[in-house]
Amino acid sequence: MMDSDPDANLPPLIQQVQDQYRKYTRVYQHYLDRTTPHVMQRWLATGGIFALFMLRVIFAQGWYIVCYAHAIYMLNLLLAFLQPRFDPSLEADLMDDEIEAGGGETPLPTSAKDDEFRPFVRRLPEWSFWLSATRATVLALLASLFSVFDVPVFWPILVVYFFVLFTLTMRRQIQHMIKYKYIPFDFGRKARYGGKK
Repeated sequence: MMDSDPDANLPPLIQQVQDQYRKYTRVYQHYLDRTTPHVMQRWLATGGIFALFMLRVIFAQGWYIVCYAHAIYMLNLLLAFLQPRFDPSLEADLMDDEIEAGGGETPLPTSAKDDEFRPFVRRLPEWSFWLSATRATVLALLASLFSVFDVPVFWPILVVYFFVLFTLTMRRQIQHMIKYKYIPFDFGRKARYGGKK
């Protein structure tokens, strides 16, 4: 007969370490859950950590590679935050494939596309964006404390390359938003539907 608990056969020291790890992860998750409704305070705290990191880089005159890697990661997070979970370009391609497979006949629409309300669902939710950004900033700040990560580079090239990359990716993202008619922000407005004009 097998035991239902796989941790029962572990040595006592490993069992204690696992118990402590579980305890700390519960406490960590508890405090993360408590920060969820406080959006402004969370982002201000992350901005403060980021300011500390930037001051460290500026005054120490080093860790430009860490700063560049952090900026690229943040750009990746921002793009995932701005993109819809279900890419409309993929849906359009699937629809075109279905039309081609059906002998070229266009299926009749079941409802008007303009009347259908589809909320914007992000690929990366705001809370996950904040958590990943905060973790990355804390890791970058910790990496700036060790000289092994201070690789000598000519930093103006990194800055120019980042701005070129940022401009190109954001231009492509804005063109995607215009083409498929979605806005990733609501600016606090209520949605209006086709009622009285």
